[in-house]
Amino acid sequence: MTSHQNTQTMKPATAAKKLGVYLEATPAEFQEGVVSRSELSALQADPPQWLQDLRRNGPHPRPVVAAKLGVSIAGLARGGVTEPLTTEQIEALKQESPEWLQRERATQAEVRKEAVRIKEMQAEKAEKAEKAQKAEKSGGSRS
Repeated sequence: MTSHQNTQTMKPATAAKKLGVYLEATPAEFQEGVVSRSELSALQADPPQWLQDLRRNGPHPRPVVAAKLGVSIAGLARGGVTEPLTTEQIEALKQESPEWLQRERATQAEVRKEAVRIKEMQAEKAEKAEKAQKAEKSGGSRS
């Protein structure tokens, strides 16, 4: 019995997501095929011109648009942005700085601040628990 290694493949949508590009803007051969892990690695390590252009100019998928604008994906939806945007359109939005964008950026900043506060609080609790555990061990060994 000969054993052969199966190559792991993924759907084009998954590969596009991992590459941070909008699937419908990729070449037809990319959209119609399957992508192996090694092909994905090769695309990430040495992106072809079409991938470089897509990453630079768009259209970008919602997660990338949200990141470039400094808001959440839900914030994009609340602002009425449901379609992929090009880099030019994103820059225009930044320049216009509509009220919804300002509001969503402020919300996102608050969310980040709260996440940091929670992380610090958890680290503090863990540190106290560790100190208590050490004190318990050293106190218990003297009896």
